[in-house]
Amino acid sequence: MSNRPLILISNDDGVQAQGIAVLTQLMRPLGDVIVVAPDGPRSSTGCGISPLSTLHVKCLSQEQGLTVYQCNGTPSDCLKLALDVLVPRKPDLVVSGINHGDNCAVNAHYSGTMSIALEGCIKQVPSIAFSSGKTAKDADFSYMKREVRKLIKIALEQGFPLGVCLNVNAPDTEETKGMRICKMGLGEWHEEWQERDHPWGGKYYWIAGYYAPYDKNDEESDTWAYENGYVAVTPLQLDMTAYSFLEQLEKSIQ
Repeated sequence: MSNRPLILISNDDGVQAQGIAVLTQLMRPLGDVIVVAPDGPRSSTGCGISPLSTLHVKCLSQEQGLTVYQCNGTPSDCLKLALDVLVPRKPDLVVSGINHGDNCAVNAHYSGTMSIALEGCIKQVPSIAFSSGKTAKDADFSYMKREVRKLIKIALEQGFPLGVCLNVNAPDTEETKGMRICKMGLGEWHEEWQERDHPWGGKYYWIAGYYAPYDKNDEESDTWAYENGYVAVTPLQLDMTAYSFLEQLEKSIQ
C-alpha cells in the first residue's frame, strides 16, 4: 500500500451490486481502496454478526490501489474481519453503500448498510453510509457524485467526533436540491406481515407493510428532507443514552 489515504468499502447488497461499484469508482482517485463485502444480498441484517458460523473470504481481484474481497458473512462480519485481518493498517475512512433503497429515520436500526458505518465508528474510524431511493439493479447513481465527494472530503480532511458517523440518504430523483443536515426522523411500520396460504398446507407470512412518520411535516427530520428532494445527512452516535431522561429516572428510583 502507498502513503495515500486508505479507504475501506463495504455494503449489504453484495459485492457485485451496482452501488458498491459506483462508490469504489468514486473513491479510487482519493486513496487506496479495499473492498470487503458480502458474497450476496444481506439487506436488513442490522448489526448482526455470525457467532455460530465459520466465515470464508475470497480475494476476487487485486491491482494497484484496489483490492476486492467477498465474504460469506453479514456486513458487520465483513467490517470486523477486514479491520482485524485484511487491511494492512487502520483505514482513514470507512464508506458503506451505495445502498439500493433509503435508510432514513428509524430504518437505520435495521440497516446492514448503516451497520458498516457503526462498526467503523466503534473502531474509531470516520465512517459514512450512503443510500439512494433508487432500487433498480442497474440504477444510475451519478446524481449523487457531488454530495458523495463533498462529504468524503470533509471526512478525510476534518474527521468526525469520536463515536459519530453519518447516515446519508439521497431521494429517487434526477437532480437533488442539495444537502440538508437533519435529525433522525421517528415513525413506525404498519401492517408489516402479509398472511398467505402455503401450497402444501398451513399459513406463511411475508414481510411488507408501510412506514408512517410521526410528524411528516417536521422539516428538521431526514424523512422530510428526503421526501422533498434533498440529500438528507444525519449525524448518528454510538451513545444511545437518553440523557434527557436520566434525572427523572434517577428521582423515580429513589
